[in-house]
Amino acid sequence: MISGLTAAVAALLCTALLAALVRTAVLRVGARGARGSRPDRTPRLGGIAVAAGTLAAVGAGPALDLAPLGDGVAPVLGAAGAVALLGLAGDLRPLGVRVRLGVQTAAATVVVALASGLPPGTGALAVLWIVLVTNAFTLLDASDGALGTVAAVTALGLAVCAIADRRPGLALLLSVLAASLTGFLLHNWHPARIVLGECGSLFTGFLLASAAVLVHTEAGPARAAASLFALTSVVLADAALVLVSRRRAGRALARAGADHIAHRLRRGGLTVQGAAVVLGLAALAGTATALLVHGGSLPPPAVLPLALGTAVAVVALLRVPVYGDERPGPRTESAAETAPEGASA
Repeated sequence: MISGLTAAVAALLCTALLAALVRTAVLRVGARGARGSRPDRTPRLGGIAVAAGTLAAVGAGPALDLAPLGDGVAPVLGAAGAVALLGLAGDLRPLGVRVRLGVQTAAATVVVALASGLPPGTGALAVLWIVLVTNAFTLLDASDGALGTVAAVTALGLAVCAIADRRPGLALLLSVLAASLTGFLLHNWHPARIVLGECGSLFTGFLLASAAVLVHTEAGPARAAASLFALTSVVLADAALVLVSRRRAGRALARAGADHIAHRLRRGGLTVQGAAVVLGLAALAGTATALLVHGGSLPPPAVLPLALGTAVAVVALLRVPVYGDERPGPRTESAAETAPEGASA
């Protein structure tokens, strides 16, 4: 417990410090990581800090004989590191969809094959789910504080599930990730001084999706499906909202736009900070439901009200006009939305 707390605190402080250093370095050299339309060209390489802070804090445990990772965690770390490098390359130079999906699929296959113990058929579905959720988290990185808040809440919920399933190494990894995201939010809360970019959003989404699969390998199909949906209801709703609205408008799916949940909430009168808080509370509700289902306190059908509420929210938000002036409303724009979305957006 003490070693886990030490790792989490170290991750928070390390990430907060690294984010400040990365921002200073990017602005000083004028790297492509400072893309965007804002006058101050908010850097997009904040993911370096989150990935480095998480990997360093988790890796220090075994190195110092403080907290062994346990079975199955090393493949997740290695695959997540590869996905982070993919995102970093995308931040510096746009990558094609095939390259992005190919690397993500290969990384997900490594996790499922080496750490999950799932049979081939179920394993293939798990790989597809990991790739889907990874890119859904990437889409959510469109407003200051939104992704960091939702991901931190989800990581803590999954850590509790991992503890209940006696997976201390996985619980440590998730706790450290939540701490790293909290440290990054010190710089990413509106007005953001740096944003995650593809490196951070892909790394975060991949870690959470992979951990969710590993936590649910022993659960029955119905219980696993219900819990996984509840855990990711916010990011899946945002992805569905964006894809449906862009298709209805005849826009290219990869074309960025102020059409995410956070943007629509702001058109309803919320501030940037308020939208992040609302999304965090929604993620908390989904995570709490997932914990109760995963622990057996609620049956899988108990997720149906959450699914219905999510569907109603998506339908209602689709009625909010977003493609008129391409701006999210009268509030001050956030740093994340001024930068181009990745090819998966």
